[in-house]
Amino acid sequence: MNYKRLFLLLFIVTIIWSQVPSSMFAEDSRAVNNNGIIDLRILETTDLHAALVNYDYYQTKTDNTIGLVKTASLIHQARSEAINSLLFDDGDHLKGNPLGEYLVRIRGIQKGNVHPVYRAFNYLEYDAITIGNHEFNYGLKFLNSVLKGVKMPVVNANVYSVKENKPYFKPYVILKRSVVDKQGMEHELNIGVIGFMPPQIMRWDKANLEGKVTARPMVESAKEFVPILKAEGADIIIALAHTGIDSEPYHPETENAVYYLSQIPEIDVILAGHSHSVFPGPTFKELPMANINEGKIKGKPVVMAGAFGSRLGIIDLKLEVKDGNWKVVNSTSFTRSIADETGNPLVKTDKKLFKLIKPAHQETVDFLKKLGL
Repeated sequence: MNYKRLFLLLFIVTIIWSQVPSSMFAEDSRAVNNNGIIDLRILETTDLHAALVNYDYYQTKTDNTIGLVKTASLIHQARSEAINSLLFDDGDHLKGNPLGEYLVRIRGIQKGNVHPVYRAFNYLEYDAITIGNHEFNYGLKFLNSVLKGVKMPVVNANVYSVKENKPYFKPYVILKRSVVDKQGMEHELNIGVIGFMPPQIMRWDKANLEGKVTARPMVESAKEFVPILKAEGADIIIALAHTGIDSEPYHPETENAVYYLSQIPEIDVILAGHSHSVFPGPTFKELPMANINEGKIKGKPVVMAGAFGSRLGIIDLKLEVKDGNWKVVNSTSFTRSIADETGNPLVKTDKKLFKLIKPAHQETVDFLKKLGL
């Protein structure tokens, strides 16, 4: 053996090794730590009430504090900031202004045509939606007809068919999505999505619903279906909860049940609505066990994005694999507004979306003019 050559080789290796920056090893360490960590952004619209355009039909003028054509710009922006994102609507989107009324009472939705609200949702590629109590105001026949135009799952777990004694809508869905972790590696994530609404619909819309459907309590329905959803392979579970936030003692007829849905262990995220409030926000600063800075209730990420498209709700999740299961290890909830406090626009109009819904909008404006309104 040539010991001189071996010694020389070891000496050279030692010199080269000493010149390697220590930062390389720190990066390697971070690579190991970040492997399997996913950032996932959840986006919410809620209580749009047919406010597709930034227009006040009652005062016949532009209103930049409302309108999905404005919220859409926030959606595009929020998506561009995230590698992985999902978009949901939390209900009460068909009725609430003259546009919604005109489409039902005057023009109607002809067979094969897509309701402008759902045309907008299809364009924006929502991942799933739930329905709110006001979706029943025009009757089940109308609702069933227009829902044929949606290209995403529609979920609700607590409205039951009287005839069949089973959920009237699909109670939940598991979305299989390819997501990318911090190292650029792809993973398949099974995202469970379930929907709820206030059982008071049986009083509010008795004429449309009695004898056709029944509504069960939200929390009890969640306790029934959420474990099933988990057993079927959902890695995380998102509740599209068309219900508000209140810490009053729970009872089966509770209208605003987010506070109690947050107690269900398997629910990871709650998208709230119905009450037109903003969470996180100062309205809820005295709410027990609420973290306004992080947007959490009882440790669960919650968001509620006001109404009429005025805001976009955003929840940023950090997911990590632990013992073979994905877990939410951190989260932040917040909302973004389409206008400042004085009503000045903060975002531009989505021109493509406006073009899609302009015919229905213009028809409504023209009809109101004929009535002298």
